[in-house]
Amino acid sequence: MTKPQDKLRGWAAARKALLSGLRFTSLRLRLVVVFGLVALTAAVSASGIAYWLNREAVLTRTQDAVLRDFEQEMRNHASMLPVHPAQDELQRTAGQMANSSQRFSVLLTAEAADGKMITGNSELDTFTLEDVPKSLQKAVNKQQPLTSTNTSAYHLYWQRITEHDKSYLVGGARVIDGSTTGYMLKSLEPEAKDLNSLAWSLGIATGLALIGSALLAQAAATTVLKPVHRLGIAARRLGEGKLDTRLRVSGTDELADLSRTFNRTAESLEKRVADMSARDEASRRFVADMSHELRTPLTAITAVTEILEEELDAETGSVDPMIEPAVRLVVSETRRLGDLVENLMEVTRFDAGTARLILDDVDIADQITACIDARAWLDAVELDAERGRMARLDPRRLDVILANLIGNALKHGGSPVRVSVRVEGEELVIEVQDHGPGIPEDVLPHVFDRFYKASASRPRSEGSGLGLSIALENAHIHGGEITAANAPEGGAVFTLRLPRDPSELLADHPRGRDASAHGNGTEGPTG
Repeated sequence: MTKPQDKLRGWAAARKALLSGLRFTSLRLRLVVVFGLVALTAAVSASGIAYWLNREAVLTRTQDAVLRDFEQEMRNHASMLPVHPAQDELQRTAGQMANSSQRFSVLLTAEAADGKMITGNSELDTFTLEDVPKSLQKAVNKQQPLTSTNTSAYHLYWQRITEHDKSYLVGGARVIDGSTTGYMLKSLEPEAKDLNSLAWSLGIATGLALIGSALLAQAAATTVLKPVHRLGIAARRLGEGKLDTRLRVSGTDELADLSRTFNRTAESLEKRVADMSARDEASRRFVADMSHELRTPLTAITAVTEILEEELDAETGSVDPMIEPAVRLVVSETRRLGDLVENLMEVTRFDAGTARLILDDVDIADQITACIDARAWLDAVELDAERGRMARLDPRRLDVILANLIGNALKHGGSPVRVSVRVEGEELVIEVQDHGPGIPEDVLPHVFDRFYKASASRPRSEGSGLGLSIALENAHIHGGEITAANAPEGGAVFTLRLPRDPSELLADHPRGRDASAHGNGTEGPTG
């Protein structure tokens, strides 16, 4: 059985849905509706006032004419009757009075000589005392006191009544110093028909005004919304990067001022973006030039450090034990500098949009195994990957991604590091999980930022802070993504998602294929 509360809730929900459906989202529609409501209110108000004024004028004019005629007939005929008239005299007089120009029905009442009340009716039994309101009869037969301003003991009274949905005017007066009282009944149906015709005319005029207001609102909306529409298109083009977009300005109104403001804003934005682009381009060119310039002396330094490293590892012990720590520091820092230069060049290629993919069919398990084996991580990494699972990727860039993720896990999370591979639809999912303390919550949003290091107190750690950023860029160029999170059981989890075949995804992005990119970028990142 349905409870009243449930019904109320149902009604409330239906009302809410109805109101939400009636919300106007179109400015044009709202303008038309507002114009229509204003026009409708004005037209209805004007029509109502006009109808009321005309109604009162018509009824008052008819009423005054009928009452004057009735009063004249009472003077000319009823006042000539004796104090106690006979029945046939009343009947004859009523008929004479009804023949006036206003054609009303007349009812005369009087007291006969024997004291009985007699009546005379111009319309036989169609107009009787039952048709006269009691209040009117009482007022007509009540004698008024004579004063200096009131010289007549009886007055003419009238009242509008409705019988069977038809309007009538009823009037009455008593003959002074006599027993005869006269009543008049006049139909107001002709006037009612005229007023109905007037009401229909006013209604049609209101409808035409509403239609005219809708057309006017449409024209006004078009005039107002056309510049707004142009402004919306220009703003959309500006948002798409077309900073040379401008609006044609005409007029001196508020919309013209808005267009001028938009043009000034677009001009300022274009100038600022141009300045920023120029500075950014200069910065990228500086980094690229610096990296290239560093490679030449770095090559020579690397050759020397390799010789020094061989001397350190030689059994002859030709290096002085006092300078051996310094030599080893030079060797490690030189290697770190070389990795940093290679990473900077790789980052510069990504920023300049010159990095390209060379796609090939790759066995994922073999690729991961080769990456681990090349870096002597076999004892510290557990691989859960089914062999024979193929994907079309860039092998070198996949190796960069894996080397950074696994190296980062080994460096900051500790072994064993587990690498698992699965396929979800058309996506290849590779997870790298360590068994360390995990990533602090305040660090998680920044792990892929360039040069970001979790500990500010270790600015000279082995990593440069570019490894994870380069890994993410290599995932993006494949149309993939890398996310970082903490596993419920502990440790950090990096999830790499790549399309198994990015060829179609990269078809509209020429930067993604058909050319090679140099630099291995395999430096292990810092968290």
